[in-house]
Amino acid sequence: MPIRYNSVSQPMTKVQKHFRLQRPLDESLMQQIADANSIYGIERIVIAPSREELMVEFDASRLRTTEVETALQRAGIPVVATVPA
Repeated sequence: MPIRYNSVSQPMTKVQKHFRLQRPLDESLMQQIADANSIYGIERIVIAPSREELMVEFDASRLRTTEVETALQRAGIPVVATVPA
């Protein structure tokens, strides 16, 4: 994985992880996902075309996958990490 540097020149390792939504996507959940973009260490959240999955890009030097999953759940987003096939 490439190491990138953020604005204060600290090493940053970006990781992309997929999470399956545990309930259908609706307006309320869309707002919670938008708000989750401000969670420390989360760089980007993308909704899959199927609207059943999220791709979360985060700084692995700051967060582990389990911490991202917990942070999303605390933000009211019912997700579970997916295991690659």
